[in-house]
Amino acid sequence: MMLELLTDPQAWISLATLAVLEIVLGIDNLIFLTILAARAPEHRRDAVRKWGLAGALISRLVLLMSIAWVIGLTAPVFTAFDMSFSWRDMVLFFGGLFLLAKGTTEIHGTVEGHGHDNAAGAATMSVAGAIVQIAILDIVFSLDSVITAVGMAEHVEIMVLAVLIAMAVMLFAAGPVGRFVEEHPTVKMLALAFLILVGASLIADGLHFHIPRGYIYFAIAFSIGVETLNLWAAARRERRRARQSISQ
Repeated sequence: MMLELLTDPQAWISLATLAVLEIVLGIDNLIFLTILAARAPEHRRDAVRKWGLAGALISRLVLLMSIAWVIGLTAPVFTAFDMSFSWRDMVLFFGGLFLLAKGTTEIHGTVEGHGHDNAAGAATMSVAGAIVQIAILDIVFSLDSVITAVGMAEHVEIMVLAVLIAMAVMLFAAGPVGRFVEEHPTVKMLALAFLILVGASLIADGLHFHIPRGYIYFAIAFSIGVETLNLWAAARRERRRARQSISQ
């Protein structure tokens, strides 16, 4: 079976497409991971990122090994307001509520400065607390990711390999992305706004009002582009002031 897949061009195309899609879907997870890791003690942030990604990988692999059960989660469980709801809908709905609440409280703490940092600027969230919250969202994001993978690929081996590739990319990007967000408060605020946007889309999905992810990612990409221009302009102003101070 594996030899046939290795020599099948269609399998390679499916793997590349699914790996790219898994990386894109992992952006939500990476943003949340970055925000929570920044709340852990500085010397433990890398550990929080690695444990968070390990949890995401394990949850995805476990769900992939239980495909029949995962597909069963899309079956209607109860009906309300003339709509049928499945376990998947409920997971997405409550996961979206969690993201909305988390994004709002993080924005409040960042702006008001209460309960997040002490006088010395040290983070107050424990490593265990950060990992537990990451694990909760890992389940939500993994469920959505795995259902997408099942719909796009026929072979479990391709799905597993695509997930491993996506997790490797996220592991490589988690550290640099986390440090960049920590160094730029405006980028952190933008990331928190993304969490609220993703939370709203998950709630809509849970209520059967699907918002195409392309719209969400376009908004994120456009905002990142604008913020990149802002940071570039700020860096130019800083260099200009530095040259002027040296010339004086």
